[in-house]
Amino acid sequence: MSNGILVFAEHRAGAFNKTSFEAIAAAQQLGTSLQQPVTAVVLFTDDSLAREVAAYNVAKVISAENPSLAEYTPDAYTDAMEQVVRATDPQYVIMPHTYLVRDYAPKLSARFGKGVISDCIRANASGDRVTFSRRIFLGKIDADVVSDGEPPVFATFQSGAYRAEQAEKGSGAQIESMPVEVGEVRMQPEPAFQEVKQAVDLTKTDVIVAIGRGIKSQENIALAQGLADALGGDLAASRPICDAGWLPIDRQIGSSGQTVAPKLYVALGISGAIQHLVGMKNAGTIVAVNKDPEAPIFDIADYGIVGDLFEVVPVLTEEIKRLKG
Repeated sequence: MSNGILVFAEHRAGAFNKTSFEAIAAAQQLGTSLQQPVTAVVLFTDDSLAREVAAYNVAKVISAENPSLAEYTPDAYTDAMEQVVRATDPQYVIMPHTYLVRDYAPKLSARFGKGVISDCIRANASGDRVTFSRRIFLGKIDADVVSDGEPPVFATFQSGAYRAEQAEKGSGAQIESMPVEVGEVRMQPEPAFQEVKQAVDLTKTDVIVAIGRGIKSQENIALAQGLADALGGDLAASRPICDAGWLPIDRQIGSSGQTVAPKLYVALGISGAIQHLVGMKNAGTIVAVNKDPEAPIFDIADYGIVGDLFEVVPVLTEEIKRLKG
């Protein structure tokens, strides 16, 4: 009988990203609810990367090893993961919803005659029944999905659905080295695509101050920048601001920009179109300033200020500076 939860810890160039630890947090929470052990798996050439994951509260870490796993290819990763899944026989396979996982996970699940419950925002267990929730229609509706087939169940979790800091540390999990066989690798890895260097990676910042049409002109952006500086955060924007060229595209939040989950998100003059909300609704605390009391942004805001941002922001900025001494 299938038992336990297997969580895939993704790394790039030998470094784990926060979504891997978010996936671990999701797996730990599910494991607690189901009273099942959590096993992490790392794919690499040796067990050097598995040691970092072993610091978390998991039953053990499987280091699937093969020289062909030095760099990502869908063929090698699928072959390796298939062997790990068959060897561990888990009930659930949890993965972060990254580009890499989206590339190979369908191929992996197809080998088990399964689909993938993708881009989940939460998982709730009732007895031994797990309901996965995912957003559809650009976040307008949450759909609940239950797998009624035989295990394993493959699921990926959206960035920000869980927080990396929620992943519980442990006292040092056992590392099990598992040599795996890799068949023909049809892809020849090339140097990773290098994006234009961003001034800031908004996915890693704890505080974001975002501006929308309500800022009115490029000259007024300095007002929002002052608030961001006072809070020790970064400046971002909705799509119209970036389309106008007032801020670079790497500052855009939303369905066609970055998806973020900071601890604090301050929305200034942003009405709250669904395309923007899907990029920031997982923020820990949302503060909205808008002169329209019917603005959709207030539907998801934890704190709302109905007022003119040109009057509100200077007062907020000065008060924050005063409190910080």
